Amino acid sequence: MKIHEFQAKEILRRYGVATPRGQVVESAAEAAEICRDWGGRCVVKAQIHAGGRGKGGGVKLAGTPEEAEAIAASILGMQLVTPQTGPEGQTVRKVLIEEALDIASELYLSVTLDRASGKPVLMASASGGMDIEEVAAKDPDAIIRETIDPQLGILPFQARSVASKLGLEGSTGRQAAKLIGSLVTAYLDTDASLVEINPLLITGEGGVVALDAKMNFDDNALFRHPDIREMRDLAEENPLEVEAGKYDLNYIKLDGEIGCMVNGAGLAMATMDIIKLFGGEPANFLDVGGSASEETVQNAFRILISDETVKAVLINIFGGIARADRIANGVVAALQETPDVKLSGVVRLEGTNVEQGRKILQEANYDFIVAKDMADAAQKVVAAAKGGV
Repeated sequence: MKIHEFQAKEILRRYGVATPRGQVVESAAEAAEICRDWGGRCVVKAQIHAGGRGKGGGVKLAGTPEEAEAIAASILGMQLVTPQTGPEGQTVRKVLIEEALDIASELYLSVTLDRASGKPVLMASASGGMDIEEVAAKDPDAIIRETIDPQLGILPFQARSVASKLGLEGSTGRQAAKLIGSLVTAYLDTDASLVEINPLLITGEGGVVALDAKMNFDDNALFRHPDIREMRDLAEENPLEVEAGKYDLNYIKLDGEIGCMVNGAGLAMATMDIIKLFGGEPANFLDVGGSASEETVQNAFRILISDETVKAVLINIFGGIARADRIANGVVAALQETPDVKLSGVVRLEGTNVEQGRKILQEANYDFIVAKDMADAAQKVVAAAKGGV
């Protein structure tokens, strides 16, 4: 789960991480009032679940309250396009008004999971304010890495070492080491999958402040954090993914034109791969689960065909725990809800009760294209999506 910048800063402040004074508003007039409270000079920041907001025009400095109002008016309601939103962008519904600080230098700091070691890793760089992927590609040695024991957390000497490698000394180095420790503690305590500060600001007076903040969380651990779960902003998420979440479906919207309904994550990945192999693009990842009920399948297929970008559907089922006839009944029930569906549907069924499943689909009031194996299914659905048979 993702949250907004202002929410991430709210959490980090609980752990003693210094952040600029700020307040979230939803109107331009409020922006002017807050900017006046901050001394008449402030930063207006669009709040969406994506990075690169500054590059898209979503972060601007205002020299007066009147300028803050004008900037907020231009940002609120805009469709902000960044490298992380895709070409469609995201609608800005809130802006964060923050005090403007004196910037001496900008650093990068984050904690995430290192899959190679199976442990959290602290990453830091003196090249703050830039995309960390770009920094890593151009100069891998510019990234400082410190592996963290998840039971012990970051040890004091590790935090001091990172601060020193960033070139921070004296009071500034001590502040940075303390902030690093707080950041790691916040990561571990909240079951976060990512905590990122970019940039980490060093002020003209030597202070250390999180100028920006990003936090992502492990969905499977949110039951332990009801306060964080309440921060979820459904308006920032894909409506089809939100709908799928109501039925505990593993659904991710993609950019292609071929809808996929598969049971089992491994088979779902293989299905997407073979579609691409034969020249198509999957419109989604959808795993109905190994023990999917008829109702689950019905809801899954209904969500699948409601995607306006889908031109053809591939149902690829291996009946193990989930019997093929149960899957077929769920699909037919969904078609009965939307009898005017015009999409081509390709079916590949194998496994438990496969003959009953095929019979149910053959008798349905819908002209399914039956495939004999995965390769055949992929070729047929790609052809169907392109207007063939």
